[in-house]
Amino acid sequence: MNNRQLTILVTGANGQLGNELQVIAPGFVDTRFLFVSKEALNIADALATEKYFSEHPIDYCINCAAYTAVDKAESEPENAFLINATAIANLATVCKINNTQLIHISTDYVFDGTASEPYKETDQTNPASVYGRSKLLGEELALQNDPSTIIIRTSWLYSSFKNNFVKTMLRLMKEKESGPADRHGINVVNDQFGSPTYAADLALAIMQIIASNKSKENPGIYHYTNAGVTNWYEFAVAIKKITNSTCTVNPITTAAYPTAAKRPAYSVLNTIKMTSTFGLSIPGWKDSLKQCLQLLK
Repeated sequence: MNNRQLTILVTGANGQLGNELQVIAPGFVDTRFLFVSKEALNIADALATEKYFSEHPIDYCINCAAYTAVDKAESEPENAFLINATAIANLATVCKINNTQLIHISTDYVFDGTASEPYKETDQTNPASVYGRSKLLGEELALQNDPSTIIIRTSWLYSSFKNNFVKTMLRLMKEKESGPADRHGINVVNDQFGSPTYAADLALAIMQIIASNKSKENPGIYHYTNAGVTNWYEFAVAIKKITNSTCTVNPITTAAYPTAAKRPAYSVLNTIKMTSTFGLSIPGWKDSLKQCLQLLK
C-alpha cells in the first residue's frame, strides 16, 4: 500500500455526508477519491458492484448510500430493505473479496428510544420503524459478510447540502417572517431527545479514522454524534437565536405531530468507544451549528 496512493470509494456521493466528503477530499493529497452516485454505481446490483471493484483497486469504501425517507419507508418496505440491507450485503461481500475495508453509516433508529441514558454499541437494539429495521439488517449483513467492516451509527444529521432539519427551519422562519403575520409561528416537537450531528464533522472523523491506521484492527460498531443533548424544539430555538430570526417557535408534543413512522423519544448515543479507540475529539453541537449556519448565510 505504501508504494501507491490510497484509494477511497465513496458511494451515495450526492447525499449530505457524500457532499461533505467531497468538500474535504482536496485536503488529502495522498489519497485518490472515487465519488459515485447511484447512477454511476448501483450497489444493489451485485454484478455491477463486482465489476466496478475489479476495475478499481480500492482500499476503503465509505458507504453513504441509504434509503433515508423514514416515513415513506412505512409504505415502501421493499425499497427500504433493498437499499439499506440487500445492497449492503452485496457491498460487504465484494469488499471482503477485494480486501477493501467497508465503513458503513447507520442510525440511532436501530434503538426504540426507551432508554434514559446514552446508548452504547452493545445495548439491545429494537427498531420501531421499517427504516430502523432495514438499517439494523444492513448492519448485521455487513458484519456477517465482512467481519472487518466498521459501522458508524449517527443521529440527527444536517449540513449545508440537501434537505435536513436546519435548512427546513431556515426556510420556514423566513416564510413566517416575510408573511403578513407571524400568527402561529412554527411548531416543533419538544419531547424527542438526541444529538444533532453536522455531516462535515462526521466526514472529518471518518477520514481521521482511516488516517489513524487503527481501523483494520478495530472493526465493529461505533457511535458518532456531536457532543451534547437537546430536543428538536431547543434545536430550532438555537437556529432562531443564531440567525436573529423573529419567528415564534412553539414547543409541541410528539402526540400533537403524528408521523407514519415512530420516532425514538430518546436516541442519545454514547461516543466513548469512538473517541477512545481512534483518539478523536468531538465538537459540541452548538459550535458546529454556528459553523453550518455561517456557510448557509
